[in-house]
Amino acid sequence: MTLKRAAAITGIGEMKPTRSPDGKSTLGIWTDVARHAILDAGLSIGDIDGLLIGQPITEQAQMWPSILGEYLGIHPKYGNVVDLGGASAAGMVWRAAAAIQSGLANAVLCVTGEASDVETFYAPRARRSAQQLPYREFEVPYGPMGVNSGYALIAARHMYEYGTTSRQLAKIAVDQRTNACANPDALFYGKPLTVEDVLASPLVVDPLHLLEIVRPCTGGAALVVVAPELARDSPNPPVWLLGAGESSRGMMLSQMDSITTSPITEAAPKALAMAGVSHNDVDLISVYDCYTITVLVTLEDAGFCAKGKGGPFVEEHDFTWRGDMPLNTHGGQLSFGQPGLAGGMSHVTEAVRQLQQRAGDRQVADCEVAFVNGNGGIMSEQVSLVLAVE
Repeated sequence: MTLKRAAAITGIGEMKPTRSPDGKSTLGIWTDVARHAILDAGLSIGDIDGLLIGQPITEQAQMWPSILGEYLGIHPKYGNVVDLGGASAAGMVWRAAAAIQSGLANAVLCVTGEASDVETFYAPRARRSAQQLPYREFEVPYGPMGVNSGYALIAARHMYEYGTTSRQLAKIAVDQRTNACANPDALFYGKPLTVEDVLASPLVVDPLHLLEIVRPCTGGAALVVVAPELARDSPNPPVWLLGAGESSRGMMLSQMDSITTSPITEAAPKALAMAGVSHNDVDLISVYDCYTITVLVTLEDAGFCAKGKGGPFVEEHDFTWRGDMPLNTHGGQLSFGQPGLAGGMSHVTEAVRQLQQRAGDRQVADCEVAFVNGNGGIMSEQVSLVLAVE
């Protein structure tokens, strides 16, 4: 089965991230970004017949589609919660396209977001809940206490196996901060970085520094995926799904054959093959970046460079919006912010914005094809997309 041109993204809505909720609720954020996305697509509430929601990290509830549908006045024929961690947003896009292709829906609203900050994201209750999962008994007693530790292990192992350096990883954060400085909506807008700044920031878990680690915040994002016949009437250029791939492995680093190789090695080739494009056809790379090492491993495993060559590859290329290989042009989550699963959605919305030539001062020239990747867990769940305009 192919999803090539089965559906298109025609509208997006996104909240400017803030450091704290400031009285906002998750449901309120969803409502705001959903309405903006529907309006941007040139549709009305009554046109939406599908609803996909990303599970909030800090709030647990049942039947989210029913809750939000009721709040918005939507009565979807198709609804679901997508819970793939940071890969949820990318996963929503191809699931929406599949639902449309199968006749389950014609216009699917995909919503993510969270009223969160550093304190609620790392709340003691949330930490206890995660650590009480049965499989944690095989790792927690031996050191890895959370996500920071897991990604630090990946970075340390990559350095050991391939000679990757902290300066190479720091350049990723610097290039993305340059992009954020061209994006007024970014959390760290107007705050440029140097490699020396990154390396001088505190070590959180060796070898990862504070400025290589994402900052949880409040925000939200939504998009509308529609059938081809609706896409033709869109006020915006339709952004077509050309290809999609998904692959996952277990959650435990201790059970992985290699912690420096991820399921992107399966997801990305599938997406590119379905789309019928090569790496050289890609004008924009928009990939999940909870840590600098995440970006480097993604570039390798997606095939943009050979395995183990990510460090030199980073040094050789300019990832800024005006560079030879634009990457995470909104600033990435490292500089735009990570508002729950809307952090992953920001990579999709930025790709749409660039492809529709609506990125303002950071617009990538001649942007027609984008590669998007979502990452859940500790490089556990991967979803790759190829998006394009005609």
